[in-house]
Amino acid sequence: MAGPAFRAAAVRVRTPATSANLGPGFDALGLSLGLYDDVVVRVADSGLHVDIAGEGADTLPRDENHLLVRAMRTAFDLLGGQPRGLEIVCANRIPHGRGLGSSSAAICAGIVAARAVTIGGEQKLDDTALLELANEIEGHPDNVAACLLGGFTLAWMDTGTARAIRMDPADSIVPVVFVPGKPVLTETARGLLPRTVPHVDAAANAGRAALLVEALTRRPELLLAATEDRLHQDYRTPAMPESMALVNRLRADGVPAVISGAGPTVLALVEEAAADKVAALAGEGWAANRLTLDAAGTCVLPLAG
Repeated sequence: MAGPAFRAAAVRVRTPATSANLGPGFDALGLSLGLYDDVVVRVADSGLHVDIAGEGADTLPRDENHLLVRAMRTAFDLLGGQPRGLEIVCANRIPHGRGLGSSSAAICAGIVAARAVTIGGEQKLDDTALLELANEIEGHPDNVAACLLGGFTLAWMDTGTARAIRMDPADSIVPVVFVPGKPVLTETARGLLPRTVPHVDAAANAGRAALLVEALTRRPELLLAATEDRLHQDYRTPAMPESMALVNRLRADGVPAVISGAGPTVLALVEEAAADKVAALAGEGWAANRLTLDAAGTCVLPLAG
């Protein structure tokens, strides 16, 4: 059987940063943020060439061990076969190891780029299959769902298959991220979680997660109550004491603040009028960034611009 045919022209893929959990929505809720990595991919005659600028330029591998390359290879296998060669240029803006979905961005960029350079790729690997593939590579669907779909997502597993729905967050919500200088490994943060939690805490989180869907989509005034968590943030304090101290300080001032993903970045969800004031609250040691909400998710863009 003949292998797939590939486009001669390069493709450009843009992937957003994401924040998972959002307080009570552990491993289920995700939000797509207006901070992006870009990748340009061209099928070449032979070899593999990877160029990286921005975040991770000094530390990321430039060979088959790069997560984006591994994701592309997995997607190409499903699409029918590998190209003879690849030229990849990455412009990274999403901080690594900070709980903003950098690994999900790499995975989603890789599989979408592989589909885009393969003629007939969308028929062979549809959007449902993209989510399932991204989940298999990442190991959980919360970040990859938000990265692929954009907006505010709810992801879950159904008899071993990743599922997700997308919702539109309220336009008035402004995400403010406080990024510390040092990363925390996701494995370290997950390793601090207990195997069981009190029933009362689980029940409280279930109610808050349900409230968060209403608060993020229609009633932002409920965000402070809706982002209360009892399942994971406090348990992770030993790995990120400064982050939890900032979360507690912001919440004491009435600011809906949470640990972004596995941390250590802190995410605040505020109204437009308060965004600049909140961004100034962290103090030294934090890079405070006022972002936008991303609605598009991972997408193929024109090369120019």
